[in-house]
Amino acid sequence: MNESRFPRRLLLGGVAAAALALAAGGVSAQADKPLRIGFSMARTGMLANATPSQLNTYELWREQVNARGGMNVGGTKRKVEFVIYDDQSKPEQAVRIYEKLITDDKVDLLLAPWGTPFHIAIAPVLEKFKFPVVGNTAASVALRQVKPGYIWFPTSAIPDRMAVELTAMLKQQGVKSVAVLSNVLPFTKEIKNFVEPELKKAGIEIKVSTEYPPDIKDMTATLTQVKRANVDAVLALAYPGDSVLYAKQAKELGLNQAFQFVAIGPSDAFFPKAVGAASAEGLVTVAHWSPRPEWKGSQAFHDAYVAKFKEDPDYLNSSLAWMSLEILETAVAKNGLDKEKIRATVSNDTFDTINGKVKFDGVQNSITPTAFVQYQKGKLQIVWPASIATGKFEAKKGW
Repeated sequence: MNESRFPRRLLLGGVAAAALALAAGGVSAQADKPLRIGFSMARTGMLANATPSQLNTYELWREQVNARGGMNVGGTKRKVEFVIYDDQSKPEQAVRIYEKLITDDKVDLLLAPWGTPFHIAIAPVLEKFKFPVVGNTAASVALRQVKPGYIWFPTSAIPDRMAVELTAMLKQQGVKSVAVLSNVLPFTKEIKNFVEPELKKAGIEIKVSTEYPPDIKDMTATLTQVKRANVDAVLALAYPGDSVLYAKQAKELGLNQAFQFVAIGPSDAFFPKAVGAASAEGLVTVAHWSPRPEWKGSQAFHDAYVAKFKEDPDYLNSSLAWMSLEILETAVAKNGLDKEKIRATVSNDTFDTINGKVKFDGVQNSITPTAFVQYQKGKLQIVWPASIATGKFEAKKGW
């Protein structure tokens, strides 16, 4: 082509137009490429019965995001595709999986596995590869020893804080004596280690203090001891499986304490199905979420979950999983897939979530209060603390 036949301005304009066309093509190609998000989940093994509410929440979020045209990645919408592996309820397996997701699968983003030991186990992998993950179903004082930078924990159900708040709640209800029963798994054992000194400090007598293995099949002997002790309250520091066992055998033996706290399990929809709605009524458990008008999107999340899965979300783990997705989505919309910019945003910004505002101080949520919920007329109500309560504590009246 002879350039002398064309004005220079037109030549430059043609080059610019071609460049714009190429750029537009690149954006279009990127938008057509699925956003691959990886995680592990306990689909088999001891914890498999605890994970569906978290996985359901992930699936609901993916469905909603894709229905909106995809996730906003720095201004470009991309459909979400999950890469999921079964960690078989083994933290060491989760470590291998997350390294594979990063190095072999080369996923764009990561979501968290279920449970505290798994979050702690994968933290060094995330640090090694500088890959940010917003955690969710993890709660332990040990989280504060995790190096800040690439993983964060939005829950406020940390055992030392729970011990203080639970003791204050017991004191308010006039409880003078308790029985403390604890699964030896790390989270519940940690609650026991913090709550017993708080109870003693408050002048509440611990008449029974015992521990049991995760695979316990019969609590009859222990609960008979509790019945004979005639305590005012029972603190059953259980996991999902043994929470059901406790409720069924407490009913059989006629434990009639007005205050009965069961740590992990009752916040999930499987629990009243397993033990019966009447047995669940009046039990207190760990959670800091409930649909509230002032928590933007909380009712919409609840209603969408019920519509899809025909049951309530877990008021602890489902809400935490959704919060983590909200935080990640906000950071990715702002920064695209730049991992260091995502890290900076999650570390420094304040986020609006279905559980109110969240801001991280190091790895831990510094805003959300530690709270407890209670079954009342078949629904979970926040009954502690008063600042976010949706109902008042009611004495448990039988099974």
